[in-house]
Amino acid sequence: MQLIVLGSGTSIPICNRASPSLALIMDNHPLLFDLGPGSLRQLTRAGIDYRGVGRIFLTHFHPDHTSDLIHFLFASSIPSELNKRQPFIISGPPGLADFINQLQEAYGHWLRLPSEIMGIEEFEFGEMIQEDYDCFKIIARPTKHTKNSIAYRVEDRSGKSIVYSGDTGFCEEIVELARGANLLVLECSFPEGMEVEGHLTPSLAGRIAGSAG
Repeated sequence: MQLIVLGSGTSIPICNRASPSLALIMDNHPLLFDLGPGSLRQLTRAGIDYRGVGRIFLTHFHPDHTSDLIHFLFASSIPSELNKRQPFIISGPPGLADFINQLQEAYGHWLRLPSEIMGIEEFEFGEMIQEDYDCFKIIARPTKHTKNSIAYRVEDRSGKSIVYSGDTGFCEEIVELARGANLLVLECSFPEGMEVEGHLTPSLAGRIAGSAG
């Protein structure tokens, strides 16, 4: 596994942090987690061709985590000899299909792709084993942010694991999901003394990491 942080910023634009997005390379196959604004540009800077992305995992539907999904679908829909892309699946929490349908209603045919190119998969809050590349397992759990926010744990064949929280407040679900993980990537949007419901401060992030071991 190789993790590339495409963006680690928040909803506030700043010059040195892009919006939330991670690329996880599994057996040379890129998986994307969230697609905040500018993620596709960050992909090109990392040397990753968006046409080779086979899986996208969304943690929730806020714009700073999803707005470049519009760009991704638009780029993937362009009929061109230069746009020979592989099929892909977008996975996410309950409500994902309705969310994408609303984007397509707003933008019309520009975001509509044939079913043999784009698939949609809504996660239940349990364990899901993916067979696409026969090299990883996904576990999804709800988090304390919105009613349909989830975090992901990815495990490879050797048992190595990475956990990505998306946006979350302190909750036992993220502690359990991260227990014993090799790497935990946590949101931490607010400084000490400025706590906001559904988000983490440094001490809360540290508490989760310590409790999860």
